[in-house]
Amino acid sequence: MIRILLLFLSFSVFAQDANKSVAQVLAKMNKVRDYRVEAQIKSDIPFIKMMPTKATIFFKQPEKFRMLAKGIAILPKKGFTDLTVLLKNRAAYNALFTGFEVIDGVKTESITLLPTDDSGEIVLAKIWVDPTLDLILKSQITSRSNGTVLSTYLYGAEKAFGLPSELNITVDVKKFKIPKGVVVDINRTAVAPVNTRKTGQIHLSLTNYLINQGVEDKNFKE
Repeated sequence: MIRILLLFLSFSVFAQDANKSVAQVLAKMNKVRDYRVEAQIKSDIPFIKMMPTKATIFFKQPEKFRMLAKGIAILPKKGFTDLTVLLKNRAAYNALFTGFEVIDGVKTESITLLPTDDSGEIVLAKIWVDPTLDLILKSQITSRSNGTVLSTYLYGAEKAFGLPSELNITVDVKKFKIPKGVVVDINRTAVAPVNTRKTGQIHLSLTNYLINQGVEDKNFKE
C-alpha cells in the first residue's frame, strides 16, 4: 500500500513539473500576438529535388498562418504552428515528465503530451524543453495523416518570444504529402534518383522578424 502511494505521489510530482514547464513555455509564446518573418527554405526529400526557396511567413493569434513563397516551397504545419496550437489547448492533452536528455550541451526536460481524445488527428506528441530559458529545443508529433514529424530549433535574437532563427524538420516520407505543382515546375524541380531513405529533411533559416507590429487579415486570404 505504501509503495503504491509513493508511486502515485511520484507520478503526481512529475505531472505537476511537466505542467509547470509547459506553462512557462506558453507564457513566452503568448507574448507573440502576430509576426512576419522572411524564410530561406531548403528541402532534401528522397524522391524529389528542389531548389532553395525564399518565402514570407505570416502568423496571427490564435492560429492564422500563411506562407507566400517565390516558387514551390515545402513546409508541414505539424512542424511549425500546429505544436503551438496544441500546447495552448490545455484540455487536449495530459503532460507527463519522462526524463532528461542532453541536446547540444543543454540538459533538457523530456515531456510527453498524451492526447485526451483517442480518435483525434494527433496520436502522440513530445517536446524537449530547456528549463533555464523555457524554450523548446526539439519536438516530435505523430499524427494520423502525416506520420511522425521531428523538429529541432535554434534560437537567436527573438528567443525572448520563443521564436527560432533556424528550424530543422524531419518528415516521414511514406506519409508526407507533396504540394501540388511540384512535379510540373520543371524550372525549379527535378526527379531524384531512386532512394530508399524513409525520411526527408527541411531546413528553414528565419530572419527579419516583425513581431507584434500588426498583421492585417488580408495577408491570410488565398
